[in-house]
Amino acid sequence: MAKKTLRAIIVDDEPLARARLRSLLDDLGGDPEVIVVAEASTGEAALAKAVGSPADVVLLDISMPGMSGLEAARHISAIPHAPAIIFVTAYDAHALHAFELRAVDYLVKPVRLARLKEALLRIQPLSMEIAAELAPKRSHFTVVEMGRVWQVPVDQVLFLRAELRYVTARTRDREYLLDDSLVKLEEELGEDFLRVHRNCLVARRHLIGFERVQSEGEPHWQAVLAEWPERLPVSRRQAHVVREFKGR
Repeated sequence: MAKKTLRAIIVDDEPLARARLRSLLDDLGGDPEVIVVAEASTGEAALAKAVGSPADVVLLDISMPGMSGLEAARHISAIPHAPAIIFVTAYDAHALHAFELRAVDYLVKPVRLARLKEALLRIQPLSMEIAAELAPKRSHFTVVEMGRVWQVPVDQVLFLRAELRYVTARTRDREYLLDDSLVKLEEELGEDFLRVHRNCLVARRHLIGFERVQSEGEPHWQAVLAEWPERLPVSRRQAHVVREFKGR
């Protein structure tokens, strides 16, 4: 019988606690095999990771600054094809609430390897094919800001732009910081967004055309969005998108 492989998200506000869990997962020796797909240090970040990284299980601390693990679990459980929850905490006072949330298990720190293995073996992993189907296209971006969680509809985003270490999603009202790379977003949303520059993806539904402008002696193209004043530069490497647009 083939061994199961689980995709896990580790959530704890203490870096040493996350490292400890990683070490325990390694000590399982592949039975079950566990791949850590993401880590988070807050409940808000845990929710964002659970939405953006298909997983089979979330190893979730309860006592964290801001959104508690219990509250995060309620939100995570509402995600379609939600991962299982295993609470990992220093206190046993919340055990009843944890099982009301249908947690798979409730582990008290310091976690023993045998108890961790017992909990993980209860989880039925998604097949890689199902996980691939779940991952692709989202309808909303989950944005965590100052203790609040926003659901931003993808179809309201005009463009996605990489700035320093962050990616911003621009709607007509404001900008939101996303916890994803532009490359990953292009892979996921390439049917709906067009790369016009190495740092910018434009929403096809809001793109109405391109205009050629002269700047510093060298002409170049800019993307024009419906009812939006800012023009977005098209890099020389991406100039083919203008030709393809004209040929539609």
